[in-house]
Amino acid sequence: MATKNKTAETVVDVKDFINSYVEDEQKKKDSLELIELMKKWSGSEPKIWGPTMIGFGSYHYKYESGHEGDAMIIGFSPRKAQFSLYVAAPEEEDKKLLENLGKFKMAKACIYFKKLSDLNLDILEKLCKSTIKYISEHNECVCR
Repeated sequence: MATKNKTAETVVDVKDFINSYVEDEQKKKDSLELIELMKKWSGSEPKIWGPTMIGFGSYHYKYESGHEGDAMIIGFSPRKAQFSLYVAAPEEEDKKLLENLGKFKMAKACIYFKKLSDLNLDILEKLCKSTIKYISEHNECVCR
């Protein structure tokens, strides 16, 4: 029997989420700016995924194991310690872009940063658009 994904799209209002979840005023301001940027870059309205993620666009995936579900294409979470940014660098040229992204830490499928001013937004736009292109063509996250 298939298990239900914990990270599913919800009906929670994005602005209400920001105002109730984000305590730090700079993080709130950065969140609202990042929402506008990602909305523009993706052409999608923001939606809350799971309890704390803001996602743009969605896709359906199905793995060889039979596991399938829906996921956001790009997004972020304004966590207390730092932002978690859900974009990937799937192509070799994208990995080179990371050299100029700014001050961040990288995990397999997340970029962590403290404040939006730490990042080069032109590079971030390129990474977001590359992630959107990759997922649109492959119907899977590069994090697999």
